[in-house]
Formats: sequence, structure tokens, C-alpha cells
Amino acid sequence: MKIQYPVVGTNGNKYIPYEERTGAESVVFFTRDLSEKGLQKIYDKVSGVLTGKTAVKLHTGEAEGPNILPRPWVKELLETRLPEAAIVETNTYYEGSRYTTEAHRETLKVNGWTFCPVDITDSTGVAALLVKGGKWFEEMHVGKTLPDYDSLLVLTHFKGHTMGGFGGSNKNIGIGCADGRIGKKEIHTRVGSDNMWSIAEEEFMERMTESTKATIDHFASHVCFINTMRNMSVDCDCAGAEAEPVTTPDIGILASLDILAVDNACIDLIYNLPDGGGKHLIERVETRHGLRQLSYMKELGMGNDRYTLIDLDNGEAVITAAEAVKDVAPGWKPDRYNTFWGRNEH
Repeated sequence: MKIQYPVVGTNGNKYIPYEERTGAESVVFFTRDLSEKGLQKIYDKVSGVLTGKTAVKLHTGEAEGPNILPRPWVKELLETRLPEAAIVETNTYYEGSRYTTEAHRETLKVNGWTFCPVDITDSTGVAALLVKGGKWFEEMHVGKTLPDYDSLLVLTHFKGHTMGGFGGSNKNIGIGCADGRIGKKEIHTRVGSDNMWSIAEEEFMERMTESTKATIDHFASHVCFINTMRNMSVDCDCAGAEAEPVTTPDIGILASLDILAVDNACIDLIYNLPDGGGKHLIERVETRHGLRQLSYMKELGMGNDRYTLIDLDNGEAVITAAEAVKDVAPGWKPDRYNTFWGRNEH
């Protein structure tokens, strides 16, 4: 970690409309088909970069969380597309049902992640990955076995987040690949502070993003990103059954080879939901200054905030974010994949 204290960025609570952005465009694929087949269809559009031993980074969730990705979707995807892959996770920084490797293994069983190998990558120690061009870190500590993989599929449940504002691919990697004792502490806690959550708002977004950059730079051209916009509580899956009830309507699945483009597209869809459907998630994002995730990814050269949105449901037509969500009805209803109902039952 660098000794000097960098200047923190600003305007993490300010949304930049698409027409005000500049630069190149990346391709983002979109489907409204929230099902096993929908996930496979969009996976096939970005998976050509995956080679060799593949890790699948997803948020397996605290025990009995109602909003995690449907296990049947992931099971069928791995069985039909990636039969040799392993899910990768790390232990948590906070004391919950995934704090120790032993407790984490039990939670994986409770939540149904039993159909493929799950590598808790920091169970045997840590590895250090270089952070190129960062201002907070020169290296980031990740699970020891993460560098053993050749490719990375970032399979993300897009939702809100208590500190990050939103949890997209950036949060899934930046927090989820950092090991539970060193890396996550470097992101969350100011040196010498008694408050483990002493870093927040723009500084937190920047530190988390630099952690992400270390991982995607390591995998280079062998990483792709899928964001599932379903069961989007304002809280992360780390809240488990205590997550705030879902109020944001389900939207669909997005995928890209560009992490900034796919996360920014998801944010754009939320901001364009008709009838104020995205207001609760927007409030969470802006009050936590979570939009700094996007502007800092752009500053670090991690991708483009402009994109061509390809509608896989309509002949691969090019559409806008507003067109993608124009028929989304307000409100949210649980689907048949909700294994644990929690507070969303009512």
C-alpha cells in the first residue's frame, strides 16, 4: 500500500446521462428471458474468451438469502457449457455464516451450491496481484488459489449494496475476490481505525475498483461478465434473509466483455425504468455515492461507459436502455426459483 494519501474523487452521487458521455462504444447483450435458457443464450455470446481451467465468480450468499441466483440456472449452465469449471469464493471480512472456511462450507450446503466444486480460494492463504495504475494500491491480496485458473466467468446478481450503492460485476470481483482478512481490510478499513467500515463513499468505490482491476488485468483477455437483474433488493446478498424486501421490478440479463459497459448499462436500465420503478435502488446508489464505481473504472481505462445494446429477443436489434425497459411493469413478484422466501414472502 502506498504511504501518501491520494486525493479522493468526487460526484459519486451524480448520474451522467448517456448522451453526455464520450469515447468509444462496447457491445452489451441483453435478454428479458430470466430462465436457464436465457442465461445459456447470453452466455454463448461472450464465452468464446474462456479457455483452459475456468473459475466462475458468483455471490453464493449468506445462509437462506432469498435473492441469490437460482441454483438450477447455474447448475444447468455448468453442466451444459462448463462441466469442468469451479465456483470461486472467499471468506467474509465480517462475522457471519461465511466468516470461516468451515462455516462457509456449511452455508454452501444450506444454499444449495452442492452440484459442482466450490473453491474457497483464501482457505489456504493469499496471493498478491499487481494493481496497474492505481492510486490506493500497488497490489491487492486475493485468495491463494485464484491465480491457478486460466479464465474467469463473472456471473453476477446485480442488486443494491449497503456501502457500494450497487453490486454489479465490479463489486462481485473487487470485494468477492479479495481475501477475507487482508484484501477486504485494505478496501474497507483505514489504517489505525477501530471502525472496520471506516472507508466509505468515493474512497471505498475507488479502492474496490482497484481491487477489481488487479483481478481482470491478471486474467487479461480471458474474462467475461454476465449481470442478472432479478430480485434486486437495495441490500446485497451478504444481508441474507435480512435483506430489505425487493421493490425494483425484474429486468433481464446482460453480458459483455467490458466490465464498465455492462455495469453502466445495468445502471442505465434502472434509471430508465418507467413509472418510477427504479427509485428505491437509485436512492441507494446515490446516497452511497456508488456511481463513482463507474467514473473510476473509466479513469483507470477498464472499459467504456458507452455501448451498443443488442436485443437478443428481437433479432439482435440495437436498442436504447429506455427501449429495453419500456414495457417493464412497476412492482416486483417472486418467481418459482425463490428457494428461501425470507421477508419477501409478504
